[in-house]
Amino acid sequence: MAEKRATHQRARDAAQERVRQTARSARERGREIRCAALDMPWARCAPARLARETILSGFFAPAMAWYVKRRIEGREVFAGMRPPVVFVANHSSHMDTPAILRALPRPWRQRTAVAAAADYFYRKRWVAAAVSLLFSTVPISRRGGGMDKGAADHLHRLLRQRWNLLLYPEGTRSRNGSRGKLHSGAAVLAAAHDVAIVPIYVSGTREAMPPGRSWPRRLTAGMIFRRHPIAIRFGPPIRPQDGEHRNETMARVQAWFNAQEGGDHNGTAAPPRSTTAPADDRPVAAVGSR
Repeated sequence: MAEKRATHQRARDAAQERVRQTARSARERGREIRCAALDMPWARCAPARLARETILSGFFAPAMAWYVKRRIEGREVFAGMRPPVVFVANHSSHMDTPAILRALPRPWRQRTAVAAAADYFYRKRWVAAAVSLLFSTVPISRRGGGMDKGAADHLHRLLRQRWNLLLYPEGTRSRNGSRGKLHSGAAVLAAAHDVAIVPIYVSGTREAMPPGRSWPRRLTAGMIFRRHPIAIRFGPPIRPQDGEHRNETMARVQAWFNAQEGGDHNGTAAPPRSTTAPADDRPVAAVGSR
């Protein structure tokens, strides 16, 4: 009798756990679907694009030039490409986004949207409006399963409208300079729209503006102040192949990043390589995060 009661209790516990898991999944799915509703399309209209270009060129360009010495490599890839594309970049600083946008040719910059973590940048309406205007951001969920059942409809719509997307497939900024796992959402989007993935390797921004700082800093050597060297390097387009799994596509992207980390062309030490697997089924990632 006691054994039968114990069996019934285990069955009840298992049923209750399944109910709790279903409820958690439903809440999570609701957050992901609402993510698309946070998007601010007005930030991509012509007046907003003009204002953004004025801010990027008139404020961010001279401000960044005071703190960093920039080097851009690989811009010749744009000569043979047509939009849209999915840009993917490593991520270690809030400076990455303005640095990349300023490195893009102007026609590409004005038609590029940047994926931003909804749980970080879209919690307050005024912050969401500010980053949408300044960087043409679009909200995206960083929680698992964010690429299906309507959660990424606004991203697919942008690609259909021939907007480029800038994604950070690590999902968060590196805290120690090493590159994290590349999630596979960029490959999902690229395959769905038959567009190329263009990798972007950024170095030096973490030293100029590490996580925890809200403004860049200059190098100090005694009483002498110098600018931090940073580099933005564009890689060749990587297209998903017929029958190729998204993780295989991202493995090719990761191989390109690994090659860049073999020796930094900007004269700074290369960060440690990631030792994790190339990709998983988590969502595409964000412009900036904790």
